[in-house]
Amino acid sequence: LSIYQNKKGEDMQNETLAIHAGYDKKAGEKTMAVPIYQSTAYAFNNAEHAANLFALKELGNIYSRLTNPTTAVLEARFAAYDEALAAVATASGSSAIFYSIINLAAAGENFIAANNLYGGTTALFSYTLKRLGIEVRYFDPTNPSEIEKLIDDKTRAIFFESLSNPTIEIVDFEKIVAIADKYGILTICDNTVATPALFKPIKVGIDIAVYSTSKYVCGQGLGIGGMMVDSEKATAKIKANPRYPHFNEPDPSYHGLVYAATPFPLFALRARIALLRDIGAAPSPFNSWLFIQGLETLALRIKAHSEKALEVAKFLESHPKVKSVKYPGLSSHRDNALLKKYFTDKMASGLISFEVESYEEAKKIVDSVKLFTPVVNIGDSKSLITHPASTTHSQLSKEELKVAGIGESLVRLSIGLESPVDLIEDLKAAIEG
Repeated sequence: LSIYQNKKGEDMQNETLAIHAGYDKKAGEKTMAVPIYQSTAYAFNNAEHAANLFALKELGNIYSRLTNPTTAVLEARFAAYDEALAAVATASGSSAIFYSIINLAAAGENFIAANNLYGGTTALFSYTLKRLGIEVRYFDPTNPSEIEKLIDDKTRAIFFESLSNPTIEIVDFEKIVAIADKYGILTICDNTVATPALFKPIKVGIDIAVYSTSKYVCGQGLGIGGMMVDSEKATAKIKANPRYPHFNEPDPSYHGLVYAATPFPLFALRARIALLRDIGAAPSPFNSWLFIQGLETLALRIKAHSEKALEVAKFLESHPKVKSVKYPGLSSHRDNALLKKYFTDKMASGLISFEVESYEEAKKIVDSVKLFTPVVNIGDSKSLITHPASTTHSQLSKEELKVAGIGESLVRLSIGLESPVDLIEDLKAAIEG
């Protein structure tokens, strides 16, 4: 089901979905906590049962690379939380992004991406996918009209981030969706920084959402994982669409199965039975269990991260040694109007970037803080700091850094759950020391 409903048929709120969706505590051993099914494979009733599972005549567990009962709870819960049709968990956020593109595009085809993406994503798109014959074409997310001139009959997707990392910018989602729908192209949104607690991509017409669940969903930097979220709109757009013949023609690797002829969510179905089957970047059951625990408190934590981050951003904005602050929660930020339009309670998550006078000054701040820890993760309960130009985006050329809006004097903060008073004092001492 796309939405987990209560007995009255009314949609539940985020906080309730995060605790109850996807798990029947009255079944099996009746455990209140979701069990960890730490198993590689599953027993079949008999040979016919096994054959039916492989032929999709029956649904059930075969092998944990494809499905796992613990991971299934996470996927169902995440889909319900994101108001989506289905979700497929992966071994990392990077694998979720990789799968999302190769599920749609093949050698000789192309996709369009925002030019302000996370550095690892840009490297994947510009180099690894290029070696596979898939071309990326970049657009300026502040000017979505650029997209149309990049589209041709080989274009298969439009990819962007809801809150870009580390420039912390918001795109006008409705403008991008309108262009994509005009040409019958699927949109993919990396919603890692915002999380479904602050922004639900499917609700504004985006077709597919991807996540690194290692970040805010986990919340404590304990595990690596990713998620792809599918929509009813994506299934409708794929069916009979000449841009996606591999969904509408027999798949010789799966007994001639035509995905579009099945009753299942199409993007998620092929991602699971073709990509997870063949490439195998599946999550471990234990990590899925960790993310279930994190999801239960996500709404509370993301609110606290956002509130504390806003206080820190206001301090940085007022400091004479800080040249600029990138945080849409500030009323002075260029994207504040888009934040108010699209994001829950006008909150902007816990990521802040700011610029100082020089590369040397930025490095000095990173080396001088006491509470912040130099780490390239985000979304932790502990506050983190990094210098993107020399770490997360070091694989980009100077020209690529410039296009992405990442200067050598940029510092990125991931605001944790400590008191903002203490965090501000730490930053103040490092900036002025």
